[in-house]
Amino acid sequence: MTTRNEHWNTIFSTKANSELGWYESDVSQTLKFFSLIPKNEGATIFLPGAGTSVLVDELLIRGYKLILNDISDEALNKLRSRIGTNDRLTWHHHDISKPLPDATPQADIWIDRAVLHFLLEEADIEGYFANLNSMTRSGGYALLAEFSTTGATKCAGLELHRYSVEEMTDRLGNDFKLIKFENYTYMNPVGDPRPYLYALYRKHNG
Repeated sequence: MTTRNEHWNTIFSTKANSELGWYESDVSQTLKFFSLIPKNEGATIFLPGAGTSVLVDELLIRGYKLILNDISDEALNKLRSRIGTNDRLTWHHHDISKPLPDATPQADIWIDRAVLHFLLEEADIEGYFANLNSMTRSGGYALLAEFSTTGATKCAGLELHRYSVEEMTDRLGNDFKLIKFENYTYMNPVGDPRPYLYALYRKHNG
């Protein structure tokens, strides 16, 4: 059986960025939600599935510290080749459904576009949210962008768990307050519409 790491390594090693079904050359939708987070200058941002996204470049230009995680070491190697390394970057090759290393620093902001919806087993989904909760500081924010309940049922050859804002909010629990959500139709590189749910949450102080 192919492991998750092997599956994603095959994809990232055989396809150009523009051939990836989730590839965005314009990340303005994510940045629109990001702009709702007040006083975020110098923040540390955790990307649970950094992939080869140009969002990384945009956040670096803006001066943020980034924790770049991905299940695919091939994706991380491609990303490292493009952006280089510096002291504002922390790299993690890790399955985000499994407990993160104890030394992983907490972040002010968690941004996930198109990672959570690939997790199908309940234990994996719970593991993801446990990481999100433990890695996000009190007073911090989580921005999740996943396939909505009207979205496609498969992506990258895999079945998906599609989300309503009600389920997402319920799984985050009482520590997180919903700030804003929006249904957004993303047009993938071959011109097919992909309905997403974008939702921004704030973690309570305390």
